[in-house]
Amino acid sequence: MTSKITGVGNYIPSETITRLFFDNHIFLNEQGVLLKDDNAAITSKLQKITGIEERRYANSTQVTSDLGLIAAQAAIENSGVDPETLDYIIFAHNFGDVRFGTIQSDAVPSLASRVKHLLKIRNNFCVAYDVLFGCPGWLEGVIQANAFIRSGIAKKCLVIGAETLSRVVDVHDRDSMIYADGAGAVVLEANADDDSGIKSHLSASHTLNEKDFLFFGKSYNNESCPDTKYIKMDGRKIYEFALVNVPDAMKKCLDSSGYSINELNKIIIHQANEKMDEAIVDRFYQLYDVPTPENIMPMVISKLGNSSVATIPTLLTMILNDELELHNIKKGDVVLFASVGAGMNINALVYKF
Repeated sequence: MTSKITGVGNYIPSETITRLFFDNHIFLNEQGVLLKDDNAAITSKLQKITGIEERRYANSTQVTSDLGLIAAQAAIENSGVDPETLDYIIFAHNFGDVRFGTIQSDAVPSLASRVKHLLKIRNNFCVAYDVLFGCPGWLEGVIQANAFIRSGIAKKCLVIGAETLSRVVDVHDRDSMIYADGAGAVVLEANADDDSGIKSHLSASHTLNEKDFLFFGKSYNNESCPDTKYIKMDGRKIYEFALVNVPDAMKKCLDSSGYSINELNKIIIHQANEKMDEAIVDRFYQLYDVPTPENIMPMVISKLGNSSVATIPTLLTMILNDELELHNIKKGDVVLFASVGAGMNINALVYKF
């Protein structure tokens, strides 16, 4: 028995945010001092480091659960399942529903419960709950759904990843330009018909010294918003942590799957930072002492930004819908998924299509 993806869906918000959006921002450092470079230089430098040219924001009427619902509906339609037959709805996010122009998070009832309600599912034994696991949350939700299916507790699960990071950023922090909004979802079903499905997975939480590499902190503008907190990160420490730990986790996961490095067809990694992701994959292949293949790692961060838990299911949907020119996944392909984020958490998963 394996867990097989039978449906995918995503929602990419229509509001495109270019570097011009940040022209009038006042960027400060941690001490509240104005940055030396002008905004054009700041945005250009960030683009070179992260690869982000544009990002997508939800419109002012939408919240995270709205985005998740649209992705969920697409995945359900793609799978052909009856929503009433779903055993679990697992919704990965980190900040709940934050309405436009506000700072308060609304996460009760759970976003999974909200989506189940909006899907009009009457089955009380369809269990709906949320996962808070940083950016690796959606992949962790898939791992949990797989455990339910493998144990016989469930036969069909809907796993959603959605976030509106644009609502929790400090406009005075240049890192705010990294973050974006979006949603993705998959339907997982029990599979005993062929050898496709989840082959191995690995999860880890590094908390002893790394817990606060990503955190909620005060604005760099202490005068205008002294009490409000926003998403903050120590970019250098995260970069160094990821390059040391993520390739090793990917290798352990692939090795436990029974597949060799030469049998790997694609790596779908959390779209956090283009340069960092490229370095992670290069180090992963160095562990096997083989060169990194061309087109092994699809990237869409340049146009979509970092939407946290939504990046992997969004990208997977785009590939399976033939929306990326240089990338496709066909039957029999072996794909390695990997993510890293707040916690600091890491996970990886090997899947055969």
